[in-house]
Amino acid sequence: MKRRKVGNLLALAILSTLHEQPAHPYELASILKSRSKDRDMGIKWGSFYTVVGNLRKHGLIEAVENDRDGARPERTVYRITDAGRDEMLDWLRELLGEPAVEEPRFVAGLSVMAWLSPDEVIALLRARLTALDDEIASDRAGLARLLEEIPRLMLLEVEYRLAILAAEVGWIRSILGELTSGSMPGLAEWRTFHETGELPAERGSTGS
Repeated sequence: MKRRKVGNLLALAILSTLHEQPAHPYELASILKSRSKDRDMGIKWGSFYTVVGNLRKHGLIEAVENDRDGARPERTVYRITDAGRDEMLDWLRELLGEPAVEEPRFVAGLSVMAWLSPDEVIALLRARLTALDDEIASDRAGLARLLEEIPRLMLLEVEYRLAILAAEVGWIRSILGELTSGSMPGLAEWRTFHETGELPAERGSTGS
């Protein structure tokens, strides 16, 4: 049977957690939050119980028992099925082995940033750079603490995120250098547009 393509990273997070041990949804959510999977996988908690229900509907997880803790409502404990395990492993193979185009919000902003003035873009990129530097410092400190208790193999996603952030910082610094030195091609026309409101001739002309 042909496997479904990865469409919901929350489903993968749930399957991978249940692969360790059975758990009820509240416990699952607590584990994922404690491991910062909401950041790693962009989890939207509002759809959490819907995804659990869909996994059960498709036979990827199954209920094994109902758990009651004192006066709290009864909660269903789930475990991964053989089909769910196969699906999870296929999804992992796809994510690790097949490059996919990812278009983060920053890319969308860069694609139309010319509608802001050069000086405002410079200020915004400087603010982003400061925020990224703070985030990298915090993540590095957090990684160092985690490495005292958790094998590095289980923290490679944190290393990867840090590498991506560091690459973004380097790229932004280079772009800021071009913008502030005036060496960026098209910068003069960009400034003129914001001073006069007129697009450069080659863009504003309709031609003949």
